[in-house]
Amino acid sequence: MTTQIFDPLALCLIRVAKDYEISITQEGLLSGLPLPNGKLIPQFFSRAADRVSLTSNMVQQNLDQLNHFVFPAILILNNNTACVLYRFDTERQTATVYFPEMSDTVTEVPIAQLQEKYLGSVIYLQQCQFVADNKVKLEKTNQHWFWSVIRQHRSMYKDILLAALFVNIFALCAPFFVMNVYDRVVPNHATDTLWVLAFGIMIIITADFILKLVRSYFVDLAATRADNKLSAYIMEKVLGRRMEQNNMSVGMMASNIQSYEAIRSFTSSMTVVSLIDLPFFVLFLAVICIISWVFVIPLVIAAIIILLYALSVHISLKKLSDAMSEASQQRQGLLIETLNNQETIKSFNAAGRMQTLWEKATRFTVQYSSKLRFIGGTVGNFAGWVQQTAGVVIILVGVYLIVDGKLTQGALIACYLLSTRALAPIAQIAGLLTQYYQASSALNMLNQTVDAEQERENLKGWVSHPHLIGHIEFKNVSLCYPNESHSALNNISFSIRAGEKVAILGKVGSGKSSIEKILLSLYKPTEGSVFIDQTNISQIDPAELRSQIGYIPQDIQLLNGTVLSNIVLGNPHASRVALEQSLVVSGLSQILKAHEDGLSLQVGEGGHKLSGGQRQAVAVARAIAQNAKILVFDEPTSAMDTPLENHVIHHLKHYMTAQHTLILVTHKPALLTLVDRIIILEDGKIIADGDKESVMKAMFPQQAKVAGAVS
Repeated sequence: MTTQIFDPLALCLIRVAKDYEISITQEGLLSGLPLPNGKLIPQFFSRAADRVSLTSNMVQQNLDQLNHFVFPAILILNNNTACVLYRFDTERQTATVYFPEMSDTVTEVPIAQLQEKYLGSVIYLQQCQFVADNKVKLEKTNQHWFWSVIRQHRSMYKDILLAALFVNIFALCAPFFVMNVYDRVVPNHATDTLWVLAFGIMIIITADFILKLVRSYFVDLAATRADNKLSAYIMEKVLGRRMEQNNMSVGMMASNIQSYEAIRSFTSSMTVVSLIDLPFFVLFLAVICIISWVFVIPLVIAAIIILLYALSVHISLKKLSDAMSEASQQRQGLLIETLNNQETIKSFNAAGRMQTLWEKATRFTVQYSSKLRFIGGTVGNFAGWVQQTAGVVIILVGVYLIVDGKLTQGALIACYLLSTRALAPIAQIAGLLTQYYQASSALNMLNQTVDAEQERENLKGWVSHPHLIGHIEFKNVSLCYPNESHSALNNISFSIRAGEKVAILGKVGSGKSSIEKILLSLYKPTEGSVFIDQTNISQIDPAELRSQIGYIPQDIQLLNGTVLSNIVLGNPHASRVALEQSLVVSGLSQILKAHEDGLSLQVGEGGHKLSGGQRQAVAVARAIAQNAKILVFDEPTSAMDTPLENHVIHHLKHYMTAQHTLILVTHKPALLTLVDRIIILEDGKIIADGDKESVMKAMFPQQAKVAGAVS
């Protein structure tokens, strides 16, 4: 099984969760979190706590300042350790604590001794969901994954709103400054008053400049914090979704995730500032009304015209946004498919076909994008035209009012400036309609991703099995893949004892690999149940289950990096002994002798820098390094040459003990020397099951002779 490192902070969180009658394993708690060295740190504590439905808050406090009413709390201690504090006894000067080093024991220690280790940081925890009858009850929540994160920063948006209030109030000062200069200073030649007014307006302009900087800073800060959380959340959902939910191509999925950029762009500074400034339209109208109510009429009419035109094109914008998103999605899928299969495309002279598909997809994308930009541009341009027209109307009406003696020149100029400022946010909002519909379309696509069923539901009552022995049982199991009418497995039942070595044989498409995928909890059976050590596999945390299975898939995929990083992919803290053993069994110890980089040899994306046999050797080493008692091998030597295959078979015989359970899928008779029993599938059904010799003689008499000779 995966080597489990000592993680004090994680163990403390597991302990507190246990106090709330919530069971979770260390693998399940930390699986998928971007932890340095595989250990939980305070930076990611809240995300881990959320998995057990606990809200957390870390504060800096002295021991004598701790809030006793929210115990238990987790104290951060020196030497990268932690403990759970349950209570203080001020009379005896002792504290009741749980140290993860002391297994499950709660002990009393002197407060003075605890003070020496305490670093001043405490994490308070509170249950945010309801537990009764020793079972977790999940409460339905209407919180949306996107808007809930935005709401978390509402305090920051309050500061932004306050800054916007002063910015818009300051915007009133410039028109009044001009009005007073024209109406009072110029006619009276009051230069002293002019300097006083100029000095005052400069103070206001400077304050306005500073407030705008502060507002922009807080808008960007809120957007950055939300972006970090949302990006992490989306990726976590992508990695956690069940395989049954992967009903679209990798390229389309990548396009969905990439569409988040449209949302981020829409929630940028310009959008937020425009939305915040929008209510101040009423403020500017009120001020203009005080000067002359007549000017309010063209402004209200202008605002209504802008909004009506924006509403008239919104259906077209929405349809074009959805169409462009779909076209971009297909284009992105084609791009990734092409990049991943360049060798195949070149080998079969299919470049022309792929180029044709690419240009066709590009034409659709450009066509929709061009129409979208044009219609969106007309909204912004029309809003600008209406805004300028309203200004002209104000000048025309104002001149007649001046002639009639009902308005001063300064008041006219002030109203003109105020009208421009009043209509600006409305024009900006209208111009942002295109971005809005692009963001709305992107949000709908992302909803499909984040709302997909997850294989690890928070707070599910997992049954902890840290040491599986490998007894496997399938009971009336059927499996039908999504969007497929034909069942891959059809009501199969079998049992494998712990330590038994079993081969699963059958024709191509008979369902052999499907058994492995169910066993790894990659897919759930459509019907029936699967048990490991008498526990239903659906009750075992997938992270804990997979950490105890050494798996070699049929299609070997390596991650870009070194040979070593790929070997320890599932067990980053594998011991030196386990690593050396994996190198010997897989034959990599001999292969790497020819390379000066050794374990630091780069494998390339997907392992393309290695041959097929070398990739399989890395896969064998990866499975052995898992140090698991359950081994699931699917064609482990299909790409190896005979000497390397013989080497692997020989060392696997010596590696496997009576404690190892082996499930082997193969078409090679030589590998059957590793097993004692054979199960044969045909069209998703078991047609033979028994000891190796009897099944081989009955089903494959010629291969039985070969297998007998090899053994």
